[in-house]
Parts: sequence; C-alpha cells; structure tokens
Amino acid sequence: MTESQRPSGEYPMYPSYGNGDAAYPPPPAHQPAQPISTGPGTTVWPGNGGADGHGGGGYGGFGQGLPQPAPQPSRHGRRVKRPVALLAAVAIAAAVVGGVTATAVGQFTGTGSSGADSSSVVSGTTVSQSSTGTVAGVAKAVSPTIVEIGATSSAGESTGSGVVITSDGEIVTNNHVIAGASSIKVTLSTSRTYTAKVVGTDADKDLALIKLEGASGLKTATLGDSSGIKVGDQVVAIGSPEGLTGTVTSGIVSALNRDVTVAKDSEGGQEQGQQGGGSDWPFEFGGQQFNGDTGNSTTTYKAIQTDASLNPGNSGGALINMSGEIIGINSAMYSASSSGGSSSSGAGSVGLGFAIPVNTLKADLDTLRGGNSS
Repeated sequence: MTESQRPSGEYPMYPSYGNGDAAYPPPPAHQPAQPISTGPGTTVWPGNGGADGHGGGGYGGFGQGLPQPAPQPSRHGRRVKRPVALLAAVAIAAAVVGGVTATAVGQFTGTGSSGADSSSVVSGTTVSQSSTGTVAGVAKAVSPTIVEIGATSSAGESTGSGVVITSDGEIVTNNHVIAGASSIKVTLSTSRTYTAKVVGTDADKDLALIKLEGASGLKTATLGDSSGIKVGDQVVAIGSPEGLTGTVTSGIVSALNRDVTVAKDSEGGQEQGQQGGGSDWPFEFGGQQFNGDTGNSTTTYKAIQTDASLNPGNSGGALINMSGEIIGINSAMYSASSSGGSSSSGAGSVGLGFAIPVNTLKADLDTLRGGNSS
C-alpha cells in the first residue's frame, strides 16, 4: 500500500451530508443551472459568457456562445390581439351599416332634408332605379300627377290637362285652358272628381294656377330644370287628348327657343270642340297662324318644340324627361285639318308640338300664388 506523503490535515474535511462521512468535493454554492428547452432539437444553457471561451461561471457556463433562437411571441399575447382586431372590424361594419340605415330612413321619412309645407312643390315622382330611362317607368311614376280639366264657359265646354304640384291640390295648367271659365271640374287619374277655383293667371306666359277644393294627400310632380335639355333628348308627354285621360306619348326635343304666339283670352279665336271635349287653341309660328285666328290680343314666349304626339286636350299637360321630372307645360300643337275648319275629332298630331319651359313656370309660381291675374 502506498502511503500519502502529504502531511496530516492538508486535506480539509467537510461536513457530513447524512452518512457521517466527509463529502468531497464540496457542494456548489448555488444549484446548477438547468438546460432550457426552447423547441424540438434545441437546448440552451444559461451562463455569463466568461472570458475563457467556455462561458465561465462554473456549471452555468456550458453552451454559452451557441446561436440563440429568436424569441417567440407569447401565445397569450396573440390571444389578446385577436379579440381587439375582431372588435375593431365589428365596430367599422356597424358604423357602415348604421350610416346606410340612417340614409335609407331619412329618404323614406323625409328627415334627411328640410320639410315642405302644403304650398311648396313636393317631389313625388321619382322613377325607380330599374325603370329610369324607360317610357313605361316614367309613365308609371308621373301619370298619377296628371289631371284632366273640364272648363265651362259661355262659349261652351273644353278639355285640357294639368299637373299637380302640391299634395293639397295646387295644379298648373295653361291660361287658355281655363280662360273665361265659369266653372272648372278636375278629374284625377283615380277618376275622382273635384271642383277647382282659379288662384292666379298669367296670360302673357299662358300659365294659370288652380286649386282643388277639399283635396289632400295627392301625389305630386317634380319640377325639373329646363335649362339643361338638349335637342335630341327623349321626352314623354302625358295629358287628356280628346278627353282620353292619362294618354302617354313619347318623342324627342326637336328644337329649343321657338317663338310661339298665342291668344291671351277666350275671345281671341278659341274654337270650342264639341266632339270629345277637345279644344283647339290657335297659335302663330313663323309668321303663320295655325288652328284658327289668334285675334288681336296675343302673347309670345320661347317654347320647347317636340315631336311627341300632342292633340287637342293635351294643353296644360306635362312634357317630362326620362328621370320623371317635368321640363315643360304642353301649350300648343299643330293640327293640319283643324285650320281648314273641320271638327277637332278629325285633327291629328303631325309632330309639331310646343311646351312652355318649366323654368318659366318656376319663375312665375310665386306671382301666380299671390293671386295675380293678367
């Protein structure tokens, strides 16, 4: 046996760890570092990165200097963000739906624009989206706002047309339709009949405003803008030719700013038709007189020329664009046979019709409502 040559006491003794014998080597001052598993096939040992190239720091230094995996985002953090994003998307969608709903409600209830009283022009003939630009769509929307006017005077009876512009029964027509009338009867598209009184007339512009007695809740026409119309634009005419209520014809704008001269009163040569209730109102155009003698009391205005079929009884009715807006009040039409003295029932449209521009009417509306008669 080899004996140690080291002097006694050179090896220090350590406290017992349960077996009564000295333990060697001594336990570390701190618990050894445990490997950290970051994923399949990757193990990282924590350490201080000592200068000896092995990480230093005893047991915790192993593995220092190895590539460190990129930190992974917390799954918990992702769970938090998803509800936030979802809530934001829901809020945006709700705002869009809410805006559309508010707009739709405003359109149906009228809360989206300023209200109109009974003396205002009320828009009520909007053509549906699918029917815009069609004669059928315009006719369906506007026909309920066009009425037949029967005027009785000392010269006899005549028939004309009119346009409802307020829900309580204000109706625009030609002055020559009701000139000299002792009584006026108005028939709606529903066949209901009212008595009407004259509110105001403007013979110089061949316009008149009458009011139904006891009417309410009527559908009203939309007055458009005649300044934007062009030659070639498609138009629709609705009226009561020869007493045929609600007759619809169509054509185009043939010309603009035609100088048309008409008689200002019933003594200016008006021919009262006895068949069908039609009435030929004489007018002058291009130095020639049509439908009889206009007499000495006349007025001249700028008119829209159209080839939409117009016949006696269309006077005072509507000339309409393809959006369902009134752009003119039909006022004169050339009937070739009537100038020869034949009855109105033998007269027919030859594609020469004239209408008072709606902007002329709108400029004169307040005067007519004021009860002016000229």
